[in-house]
Amino acid sequence: MDIDWSQVFNIASLLKCFFVGGLICIIGQILIDKTKLTPAKILVTFVTIGTILGGLGIYQYLVDFAGAGATVPLTGFGYNLAKGAIENVQTSGLIGAFTGGVKAAAGGIAAAVFFGYLASLISKPKMKKQ
Repeated sequence: MDIDWSQVFNIASLLKCFFVGGLICIIGQILIDKTKLTPAKILVTFVTIGTILGGLGIYQYLVDFAGAGATVPLTGFGYNLAKGAIENVQTSGLIGAFTGGVKAAAGGIAAAVFFGYLASLISKPKMKKQ
């Protein structure tokens, strides 16, 4: 079985992924540095923006363009919640609006809990200066 490495390692796709993911991270860093928003508020804002744009179908264009550069950051998590809820509503009805997002994002939720716990064991958190 021969692997077509040109399909696996497409430089243009990697650059788009890196650019979009980096841009999302830059926005988050600017919010941390230039505002008094706490990281938790920024996290919730990013997830909410991703959910709203995902629910409206707008975020799909960014996912099609950047792939993992759009799905890995927090906005991608919100997009995944909205996408799962919409898909599950079509199969399960109204109850799907409540269960679909959690089903779609279960892996991300489990990873966040696990790695958050690990980080809490090895780090010493500090409060942001007002």
